[in-house]
Amino acid sequence: MKEQVSTGMNRTGVQMSPFDTAALERDITSLMPPASGDPAEIARIRNDYIADADQLGSMPPPGTVKGMVATGTSALMGNEPQLLLDKLGERLAFERTGTRLYDALIDKVEALERAGSTTVPLPILIQIRDEEAQHFALVAKAIQSLGGDPTVQTPCADLAGIESAGLLQAVTDPRTTAAQALHAVLIAELADNNGWELLIALAESQNHDQMAADFTAALDNERDHLRFVQEAFETAMLGGPLTGRS
Repeated sequence: MKEQVSTGMNRTGVQMSPFDTAALERDITSLMPPASGDPAEIARIRNDYIADADQLGSMPPPGTVKGMVATGTSALMGNEPQLLLDKLGERLAFERTGTRLYDALIDKVEALERAGSTTVPLPILIQIRDEEAQHFALVAKAIQSLGGDPTVQTPCADLAGIESAGLLQAVTDPRTTAAQALHAVLIAELADNNGWELLIALAESQNHDQMAADFTAALDNERDHLRFVQEAFETAMLGGPLTGRS
């Protein structure tokens, strides 16, 4: 069903009150005195904060003998095991959020379907949601195989949580339509595909061939997810039949 945008009592634009706008423009100097700062001063303050700031987080030392051996051996081979574990932590956080995004999208589509205002196929959404959960388990297993702890909040995992919080808010907002929620999920899928590509390159560079192969299979799934969500979003916006997952 094609997206519908209603006209209502939106008073945010100045054209809604031309007389008040003219008065505001006449009195702008008294209503809004000039700011004391300037862009250069703002940049200087930001630079001071950046110079004094700690890092977003840190990686813990290995918590097991297996982890110490694996990390030490990898480092002796010229690899950067902590970098790989940090990016694995990021992917783990993102896949967890991805699962929650699809949980929320499924709830929204079910509610809108009952109201007759969307035709997004639920079985495909449920399948994608399950695959996101499987990818979460896959990454957790990969972290454990390196002697890492999948419960650690790595620096990149922390950042991923902040980045994706707005997407989850958009999908869970009861006011957003199916198309608007799909747009938020589309942003997540674009980032997710790129994240898997980088993770595969990192695994290959550190000679984790089986890990890279497992992640390549996950990336194939994610590419399917992206194609479906793109098509579902465009269909919701423009109307027409949704052919389904390719």
